[in-house]
Amino acid sequence: MEALDSSQVIAVVGAGTMGSGIAQVAAKAGHPVLLYDAGAGAARKGRDKIAGGLAILVERGSMDEAERSEMLERISIVDGLAGLASAALVIEAIVEKLEIKQQVFAELEELCGDDVVLATNTSSLSISAIGADLSRPERLVGMHFFNPAPIMKLVEIVGGLATDRGIADSIFATAENWGKLAVHARSSPGFIVNRVARPFYAEGLRLLQEGAADVATIDAIMRDCGGFRMGPFELMDLIGLDVNYAVTESVHASYYGDQRFTPSLLQKELVDGGFLGRKSGRGFYDYADGADKPAPADCAVKPAPDAVTMHGESPFKQALVNLCSAAGIGIEQQPGDDFAIVCGDATLCLTDGRMATVRALEDDIENLVLFDLALDYESTPRIAICKADNASAAVLDAATGFWQKLGKQVSLLDDVAGLCVMRSVCMLANEAADAINQQVCGMAAVDTAMQGGLNYPRGPLAWADAVGLDHVLEVLDNLGQNYGEDRYRASPLLIRRVAGGKNFHE
Repeated sequence: MEALDSSQVIAVVGAGTMGSGIAQVAAKAGHPVLLYDAGAGAARKGRDKIAGGLAILVERGSMDEAERSEMLERISIVDGLAGLASAALVIEAIVEKLEIKQQVFAELEELCGDDVVLATNTSSLSISAIGADLSRPERLVGMHFFNPAPIMKLVEIVGGLATDRGIADSIFATAENWGKLAVHARSSPGFIVNRVARPFYAEGLRLLQEGAADVATIDAIMRDCGGFRMGPFELMDLIGLDVNYAVTESVHASYYGDQRFTPSLLQKELVDGGFLGRKSGRGFYDYADGADKPAPADCAVKPAPDAVTMHGESPFKQALVNLCSAAGIGIEQQPGDDFAIVCGDATLCLTDGRMATVRALEDDIENLVLFDLALDYESTPRIAICKADNASAAVLDAATGFWQKLGKQVSLLDDVAGLCVMRSVCMLANEAADAINQQVCGMAAVDTAMQGGLNYPRGPLAWADAVGLDHVLEVLDNLGQNYGEDRYRASPLLIRRVAGGKNFHE
């Protein structure tokens, strides 16, 4: 089936933030749009919200007044579901309650023509369950937008057991015609994005719970070193801790208690205490008027070395060589099995998922300092490090001075396995691999989804390729050994790719 023509009517049920945003997207694409909400005056309020948002775009010069007027004229308010009978596509964006969605779709199926496509914007409910009692469940598909719908590019096109593939393909093409990045997914808990994203929050929460660093420092590391637009705690505060926690609980329950999705007791305590983030005025950060946002803890300036010795090879070696050359640090290169930078008495190594103290003992390294993964070592303004317990303060000073000489702020973490960015990226990549392995989606869809839906700086599978899949597997195995938890088990697809000597994207 082809994409819907712009002359065909799009109906939206639910005029809240998401529903009105979807209506705006469809109207911008040239469709006549019908907007309905069961709440008295809610549809009118939704249209007024669209009008206000478009007025701001006119003020900014992003749209002219004529275009704004034309878009608004294409959006009509209806006062009952019967008014949606002419629609070619009905998109539901109402409360996440299975019974209510089932009831609405049953009514729509009776009121609309036999060729209508019914779409649900659910982020967590089974498409198969929503369509279980429909006469034509093959015409029901998930069309999961991300908030705010007019801005966020991604739309997950989700098929249930009965969904006709031709219907899903048509809605996929329609979403692309609307300027969106569309990906296919099979109906499963969390679909792609809400499933694969869980480790971003979970690993941050575990690091905080273990005292690796404070909230502001972990957020800064994930932003500056990892390239994420927001750190995990900033993002949870924005989403709402109660909402984020509920999604994690839902995915955890839907996967029958899989440890990979275990909710955080720390987050539960905040939710139970009413610390819900921005909307309540307090979450991980204080949003009261005049409250200061805490700054990340940066190491004091230390003396820099004149020269270092680099042993072995790494995908990141050339970037570090370039930095040293630019900073005037002499480099002696030596062969070696593992990549290491010897700086005075300090030995600097990229984390492999072991605690520094454990690695120093097992590998017989007297003065070990580990450093974290970075999206781009040459451009990152910050690096995170930790030292083995038996390494002296002077060794830590030498490592700190080295990174500062390269132009980096240095954040010191307590000795935790996998540090911050590395363990998060490896877990994101592992979850992405498992989603593919379990036939939720295709290889390319994961990276597209995580970049388009959450603005990740790089798709998790592409990032794993850049790190080296053998290193990712090593980190996961070491994390599993450290914690003794099934949470860090490697995906069979990752194990297979490493054994076959292949990257994900090849």
